[in-house]
Amino acid sequence: MEARVGRSDMMHGSIFVLLKRYVENAFDYSTWVRLVESAGIERTAYHMHEMYPTDELFGIVNKASEATGIPIYDLMESYGEFLVPDLLLVYKKYVKPEWRTYEMLLNTEEAMHGAVKKEDGRTSPPKLLVTKQGPSRLIVDYHSKRRMAGVAVGIIKGIAKYYHEGEEVSVTRLTEPHAERVQIVVDFLKRA
Repeated sequence: MEARVGRSDMMHGSIFVLLKRYVENAFDYSTWVRLVESAGIERTAYHMHEMYPTDELFGIVNKASEATGIPIYDLMESYGEFLVPDLLLVYKKYVKPEWRTYEMLLNTEEAMHGAVKKEDGRTSPPKLLVTKQGPSRLIVDYHSKRRMAGVAVGIIKGIAKYYHEGEEVSVTRLTEPHAERVQIVVDFLKRA
């Protein structure tokens, strides 16, 4: 995966902090250090409330794929799933207690991405358009020049797992995973 965004595109530090936690959880601390070094990144730490070049994220993920043999898309999806508990903890004041996977997805753009932008105006989360297609299907249109739909798919799966609905939710990509616009179908198997 090559960065397909401008050199000046910046990403919120929380994404890097959580990527480090993901790598350390899936592998170990020394793997993180090797990935950062092999990506040619000189900084020794990322901080939650800073902004960093998106290219650095792509560099680390590319090196992780090379080192592990795991396809980039699969790493990004796994990382997205890993993010969910932390994201829901950080933004829990924007989540209604009665929501489950269906409601979370319907409200992600307004509640979650709105919260992200409100808390730090420098952020630019992907644009999500979630459309109901009957009572048991949602269509998620992911739009981002960063082309990180794997993270979005992982987050959807992670939300379902978080709400103990993993076996009841089917997530299917309808389009090429590395495009700026990726369409995702989410079927709720036990929903009437």
